Amino acid sequence: MKKLMLSTALVLTAGMALAESHSMTVRLGTEGAYPPFNFIDDNGEVAGYERVVGDEICKRANLTCEWVTNDWDSIIPNLVSGNYDVIIAGMSITDERDEVIDFTQNYFPPATSSYIAMSDDIDVKTAVVAAQTGTIQAGHVAESGATLVEFATPDETISALQNGEADAVFADTDYLKPFVDESNGDFMFVSDAVQLGGGIGLGVRESDTELKAKLDEAIASMKADGTLNKWLVEYFGEEAQTYE
Repeated sequence: MKKLMLSTALVLTAGMALAESHSMTVRLGTEGAYPPFNFIDDNGEVAGYERVVGDEICKRANLTCEWVTNDWDSIIPNLVSGNYDVIIAGMSITDERDEVIDFTQNYFPPATSSYIAMSDDIDVKTAVVAAQTGTIQAGHVAESGATLVEFATPDETISALQNGEADAVFADTDYLKPFVDESNGDFMFVSDAVQLGGGIGLGVRESDTELKAKLDEAIASMKADGTLNKWLVEYFGEEAQTYE
């Protein structure tokens, strides 16, 4: 009888542990304003490359995930203060950010940033250049000798270029390319592309080592089986940089 009760208790304990492993809820914080990485669709839902990547990471890591949107300029402070558990928002891995939060391995390989303008004679080293506040692109412009004008959202940088507040915009090439392709010649790439950062990773609090390990394992499996490469091409085109 004691053996039966012990066996039953072990089964119940194992079942509870399994349930707990599947019931951990993780809140994913994104901006919702940086297509094709993340944006809000017509149904008011988060969509884009990072939506499908985030959902798949949660599935492989056995996590129940909820999506939260947050303004870019406070996205790191609100992670640290506990308003959500993970940043998945086109955030490049940099040493400066790594001093405040921790990063998983990248789920988007190191890519380029570019300048666009409305004239091909713009000298980006002396021009007025718009960039989104708190980005590695803004930091690069500030150190380049150009005059930096910062805006809270990426859309505002494009508007600044259109209305003459800026001579050029500096941002991720993959963000800018659709504007160039669809502008009928109004927008054009100027100067050379620039390599910045160590790719895009998930940001987590430095204390969340167990969560980081789960996320890293899921990302690694998605690299290994080609899932990330499939979505990189789907969302960023045949010329997108992929994982070997």
